[in-house]
Amino acid sequence: MAQSQGPELAWVMFALMTVVAWGVYGVFIHQGQVLMGDPASARYKSFLFVGLAYFLVAVVAPLVVLLVTGASWSFSGAGVAWSLLAGVMGAVGAFCVLAAFGARGSPAVVMSIIFAGAPVVNATVALIMHPPAGGFASIRPQFYLGILLAALGGFLVTIYKPGSPVPQPKPPAASRQAAADSQPTPRN
Repeated sequence: MAQSQGPELAWVMFALMTVVAWGVYGVFIHQGQVLMGDPASARYKSFLFVGLAYFLVAVVAPLVVLLVTGASWSFSGAGVAWSLLAGVMGAVGAFCVLAAFGARGSPAVVMSIIFAGAPVVNATVALIMHPPAGGFASIRPQFYLGILLAALGGFLVTIYKPGSPVPQPKPPAASRQAAADSQPTPRN
């Protein structure tokens, strides 16, 4: 499938597939948690099956590919360490999604915060680990604007998600006092 698109566009296809997979993750894991029917342990039961899925997709599948392709079985220590750390961070993130749902966060809001904040964290850590050739001064202002817009977008999606009441500004203190004074006082 990637060959018909040309190798230069294959990465876009895989990136978009990831967007879809991670985009439905929060809704699907929340649905699994709800359907477990065990309010006290649902998130742990759901996470158990997320782990099983990770095992099938991230352990069994690569083993098959490595065996079929006749890959070398030598691994570098640094590669193993960074890969394990990446896996731990992914698993911790998945667990924290469930913990957020368990603390009454709605999937739409939780995932909006995650998907707006994660690119900002990703860009920041990538810059620290791999600084640009010209130093931080060479970073164009549009990059910083993009980070600001990502954070603002996550905030706006969280505040104005469909079905939530539109926040109303609070009237000044004098108006609130006048409204309180105009209310009839209860009699005993």
